[in-house]
Amino acid sequence: MANILFVITGADHWTLTDGTAHPTGFWAEEVVTPYQTFTAAGHRVTVATPGGVVPTVDQVSLTPESNGGQDGADAVRDALAAITELHHPRELADVDPTDFDAVFYPGGHGPMEDLAVDTDSGALLIRALDHGTPLGVVCHGPAALLAATRPDGANAFDGYRVAAFTNTEEAQVGFADKAPWLLQDRLTDAGLTVQTGEPWAPNVVTDRTLVTGQNPASSGLAAAQLLTLLR
Repeated sequence: MANILFVITGADHWTLTDGTAHPTGFWAEEVVTPYQTFTAAGHRVTVATPGGVVPTVDQVSLTPESNGGQDGADAVRDALAAITELHHPRELADVDPTDFDAVFYPGGHGPMEDLAVDTDSGALLIRALDHGTPLGVVCHGPAALLAATRPDGANAFDGYRVAAFTNTEEAQVGFADKAPWLLQDRLTDAGLTVQTGEPWAPNVVTDRTLVTGQNPASSGLAAAQLLTLLR
């Protein structure tokens, strides 16, 4: 049995360019599907958040429109309620990633607010990367990679190929012209190569010990790929 760490945003809003606090958090499907994938394989999940706050689910991710209808929405809501680890997360600053066999970052717009600039998360990612711990990161979760800066100022993932929520997808959900920055652009500026797939279609990129998924539809495939990297 492997121990897998979920690092989840603690933010409940995303500050837009005009200063508006857009309600958000983590995206339900990006927690539920990987969690079910890992636990069905017999593995144990631990949740950590900045400050140890109970994470907030993006309410949009619980709607029928986001889940293929009411039945899908009900299933996601019920599955999320059954993840008891979400109710008592560990404080991110106190977590040693080398105590875990893999680390997984789900998305939602929340990571754009906190994990993108969280030094504890950045240090955890660098330590996991240097230790060879498999990393899975999905959708807006790759925003956390931006905080993984080494003392010389270089991003630890400079030169890595990744998938992440694209500019096109951000435009299609209506936030491209409201966001203070776009994830695809910022990752590219940090030296990562963003390999884009079709909007909303599964797209998973694996580079060394890093597995990344472009969007919610990629979360299950990313989780399955991460399992293949467990030692």
